[in-house]
Amino acid sequence: MGSYSTITVPPTITDPASFGFASCEGGVCAAAGIKAAGVHANFRRNPNLKDLALVVADETCVCATTFTKNRFCSAPVQVSRQRAASGHARAIVLNSGNANAATGEQGLEVARASAEIVAREVGCDAEEVLLASTGVIGKPMKLELFQRGVPAAAARLDHSPKASHDAACAIMTRDTVPKETSMVGEVFCGKGDEPVTVHVGGIVKGSGMIEPNMATMLCVLSTDAALTVEAAQAALSAAVNVTYNKVTVDSDTSTNDSCFLLATGAAGGEPIEVGTPAFEQLAAAVRCACEDLARKIAADGEGATKLVTVDVVGAKTEKDADTVARAIANSPLVKTAIFGHDANWGRIAGAAGKCGVEFDQSDVDIDFMGVPVCRGGLTVPMDEDDMLRRFEEPEITIAVDLGMGKESARIWTCDLTHDYVAINGAYRK
Repeated sequence: MGSYSTITVPPTITDPASFGFASCEGGVCAAAGIKAAGVHANFRRNPNLKDLALVVADETCVCATTFTKNRFCSAPVQVSRQRAASGHARAIVLNSGNANAATGEQGLEVARASAEIVAREVGCDAEEVLLASTGVIGKPMKLELFQRGVPAAAARLDHSPKASHDAACAIMTRDTVPKETSMVGEVFCGKGDEPVTVHVGGIVKGSGMIEPNMATMLCVLSTDAALTVEAAQAALSAAVNVTYNKVTVDSDTSTNDSCFLLATGAAGGEPIEVGTPAFEQLAAAVRCACEDLARKIAADGEGATKLVTVDVVGAKTEKDADTVARAIANSPLVKTAIFGHDANWGRIAGAAGKCGVEFDQSDVDIDFMGVPVCRGGLTVPMDEDDMLRRFEEPEITIAVDLGMGKESARIWTCDLTHDYVAINGAYRK
C-alpha cells in the first residue's frame, strides 16, 4: 500500500492547562458574583421540563454580546441588541418553547415588559436586563408566563453548580443533554506580585437550526475577572468567530442566536485591558470555554451519532479554507456517508470541488481519521476493516490539504441520520 505521512492540522485549545487553567465545577455559576435558576413556567407543555432561566449578577457588571445577523431576528434580539450598547447588564432572562420571533409589535412589548418584571424581582433598572428566547417562530408570546415564572425563578436564584445546571436545562429545546463548562486559573492582572484566582464558565443550548453568523445559539458565559468593556467584547468576539461561527449542523442560521459574557470583576485585581498578558490569558480561557461548548453542540446535533471535525489546510486564504471546510461539513452526502460508516472520500472531494474555491485536484490530499485515503487527487488503498473499527469512535475527523498555501480552517458538524428528518418533520408537535 505504500507509506504516507498524515496531514498536519492546527492544534486545539480544549486543554485549559495550556494557558494555566484547570477544569472545575460550577458552570455559569463558577464565576464569583453570578447566580442562576431554572424553572418550569409553562412555555413548554411538559410540566417536567424547565423552560425559563435567569442568570443574574450580584451587581451591575460588564457585559459583552454577539447576536444573529438573520434579518428575521426575534424581539428579544432586537431589544437586547439596543440595550447591550451600554456594555453593562445585571440580568439575563431566557426561555425555551417560544422564539418570540415574527411576532411584530406585540412581541416587542412582551419582551420589554418581561424585562421590567425581572428588574423588579432582582432590584435593577429594566435597561440592565437582557433577553433571549428559543422555540417555535411566529407564535405569540404570553406575558403571563413571565409574570408567573420570573418570580418563581428569582426565588430560586443561587450561586451553586445545581443552579447553573437548572438554567442549562431550562434553555434546552431539542438538545438531548444540558451543556455546561467551567474552569479556574491564576492570572497576574495588577502591579503586585500575587496572582488573582479567576473563573470562566458558561451554559449553551443548540442542536438544530445551527450555522451561526457572528453569534451562537443561546449562550451565557461568565467570568469574575475584572475585564474592561473593550476587553470583554474583544475576547468574546474573537472566541465566537473561531468556535460558534465554526459549527454547522444543518446550515441554517437561527432568528434568535445570542451570546452574552458577564464579567463581574469579583475576583479583584486591576482592570484587564486589551493587549496585556492578562488579557491574552483570559481571552484564551473564553475561547476554550466556547470551543468546549461548540463541540458539545455539534456532538448533540439533532439525531446525531457522531461529532465530525473537518480541517482544511494548505489554502490560499483563510476564507478559502473556511469555504471548503463548510462545504464538506454541510454536504448531505458526506454526512450520510459518515452515518453509514462509509469512508467514501469521493464525497469529500466532490463537496470541496463544488464550492468555487480555486485549487488543482492533483495537489489535494485527504485523510479520514488520520488514515491517508487520497494523495495527489488519487486513491490510496486502505484497510476497510480497520476503517470500520475507526468509525466506532465518537468523533470522526476529516483532513484536507489543498496544496495551495498556508491558511487553514476548522469546522465542527455531525452526521445526518434518519432521526434528523423525523425530529424536524414533527417540530411543532
